[in-house]
Amino acid sequence: MPRRVAVIGAGAAGSMAAVFAASAGAEVLLLERTRDGGRKILISGGGRCNILPVRLEESRFVTDSSVHTLRKIIRSWPLPEQVAFFEGELGLRLEEEVESGKLFPASHRARDVRDGLLALVARRGARFLPGSLVADLAPDAGGWRISLDGDAAIAVDAVIVATGGLSVPNTGSDGRGLAIIRRLGHAVHPTYPALTPVTADPAPFAALAGVSLTVTVTARDAGRSAVAHGGFLFTHRGYSGPAVLDVSHVLARSRLEGDGSARLMVRWTSLDDAGWEATLRGDGQRTAISVLRRLLPERLAEALIGWAGVDPSRLLAQLRREDRLRLIDLLVRAPLPWTGDEGYRKAEVTGGGVSLAEVDPRTMESRRHPGLFLCGEVLDAFGPIGGYNFLWAWATGRAAGLGAALHPAS
Repeated sequence: MPRRVAVIGAGAAGSMAAVFAASAGAEVLLLERTRDGGRKILISGGGRCNILPVRLEESRFVTDSSVHTLRKIIRSWPLPEQVAFFEGELGLRLEEEVESGKLFPASHRARDVRDGLLALVARRGARFLPGSLVADLAPDAGGWRISLDGDAAIAVDAVIVATGGLSVPNTGSDGRGLAIIRRLGHAVHPTYPALTPVTADPAPFAALAGVSLTVTVTARDAGRSAVAHGGFLFTHRGYSGPAVLDVSHVLARSRLEGDGSARLMVRWTSLDDAGWEATLRGDGQRTAISVLRRLLPERLAEALIGWAGVDPSRLLAQLRREDRLRLIDLLVRAPLPWTGDEGYRKAEVTGGGVSLAEVDPRTMESRRHPGLFLCGEVLDAFGPIGGYNFLWAWATGRAAGLGAALHPAS
């Protein structure tokens, strides 16, 4: 008799788990609370779905669990093999976006990724059951009993929890799965919004809303720090863009776990102190503002000159040393006031989650409950913008699917 496996959640990790469990011979039920599933896939990458990174830097993942365990999980399904799966099994040709280091489906349609996964789920023989809201799980006679809201309970041999975290709750991830896992006695690290825009109230740079450029951003508090290079965007409420999102978890944790004293700083160009010193000591017949306008968006250049208290009409030859040093400091280490973040409503992922020590990294089976498998965003790990979190979902979903189908409960 094939093992009967239920997968809870038809997002990235859950769909992949269903594919591999069914491919390994299990009788699979894919339970999804929404009417369609995969809604985070649909909104990812601006509706284009940055399905994977072009290159993988393992050190860019964030976890409070064992880094060694995290790397074992990532390496269980190497990036080239994931690319081959999507191009071969799903028939999705992938294209590299050189400037961002991301891989997108050549169609640039996220729907093709979601629909392709669910179609493969069906071809492999799994049953997709949308509109199935799981209320609870409990061990039952060597297997698992799944209580459904408004429907009869289901008995299975193994269950895979792929319910996501707390981010973008209107897609269906409201933390219900994490609550169930916690009730079952698992160690869950405190959760926090990650990859989320940062806010400042009042917003000191609201007049710069819409200005974007490539920068290096640093977030630092007493216990942790993060640095990211990439796109930066001024908003009416604060700051966004990939570089800001990639460091936002430091600020979120400073706010939730401490006194909110983390610092946010930005280097506006590739030039360091020495580079700006040489640039601002160049042709003395030019003004400082003309130099900045050459290297920065005009509105930002004017704002920085004003922030530094430098007369925009002053020639470089007439620029006092203290004015030059003050301007350079703002160009290389500008402190950005912040008061909060956009929270889970706009967070791309959830930080924290089930400790990686709670699962077998080969199969994603719970070390506390045989026959229970965990994958995706419920686990304590996330990566930066650019396909890293899909890579984590694909790898953990595959491992959980194979584990649930092939490894009988011990």
